[in-house]
Amino acid sequence: MSHGKQKNFLSQFRDQGTKKLKNFTATQFAEVWSHYDQDGNGFIEGAELDEFLHEFISSVVSEDAGNEVVSETAMAQMKKDFMEAFDENLDGKIEIGELSQILPTEENFLLLFRRNNPVDSSVEFMRIWKQFDKDNSGFIEADELKDFLKSILDSADKPVTEDKLIEYTDTMLQLFDQNRDGKLQLSEMARLLPVKENYLCRPIFKNASKISSSDIDRVFSLYDRDKNGTIENEELQGFLKDLLELAQEQGMTQKKDYDDQDMQFFKRVILDQWDVNHDGKISKDELKMILMQQSRIASQMG
Repeated sequence: MSHGKQKNFLSQFRDQGTKKLKNFTATQFAEVWSHYDQDGNGFIEGAELDEFLHEFISSVVSEDAGNEVVSETAMAQMKKDFMEAFDENLDGKIEIGELSQILPTEENFLLLFRRNNPVDSSVEFMRIWKQFDKDNSGFIEADELKDFLKSILDSADKPVTEDKLIEYTDTMLQLFDQNRDGKLQLSEMARLLPVKENYLCRPIFKNASKISSSDIDRVFSLYDRDKNGTIENEELQGFLKDLLELAQEQGMTQKKDYDDQDMQFFKRVILDQWDVNHDGKISKDELKMILMQQSRIASQMG
């Protein structure tokens, strides 16, 4: 990609006096994201990433935000340092939450990404989903999303005006509503609200011969939050979400996005195969069978 002639997109956001980037509003943040995520896949990667890093570094280190002020060698080193600092999950690309840490962004908008307060698990995620999907439609519609964002700001004691809240809601839809249907499905909300850990992605579950009964006990207790001896309701939904995302990560399904209907179908498939006593829940023995099969598949694919 040639950088010599084109205008640096980020230069319009620089303060003409200080030559530094100004704080981005939510709307401007979304504008920058959509400019660089040209294929709309939810990541800045490949040639998009090269262009973004070149223009960002140029606009930060140079006085005139020109495109030929930094040597290629220096630029390559800066890119390496940059990715080490900001590519938190080490996947070689920038996602929306990571960009929020890179660009100087208005404080209240930053809070909505919950970088310092991530969701602990998919069980907690499904509880939040159920809380805000008030009409049980299987989607978080704009008004429900607005309530969700308001709850984050209220809990941080950072109330905002109704107009600002509407701006934040519109921006989040622009950023995360990939299929442009005006609402968030499960996989879109999962990108807005990432969990700290998918328990099923722990290395131990990649080799069936190494899984011990204490490993099964540990992961069962992580999902069985109420300690009643079964994984059910939001616990089961959280487990299925982790299992579905693990299957995606292992290439067992080509579908990268999923909604409530996909989750219900997946639930029927799993329970039909593994719910031996047909109680609609997962017991510890049933979990063991699921994880052993999953790890055998993982070791075969690995």
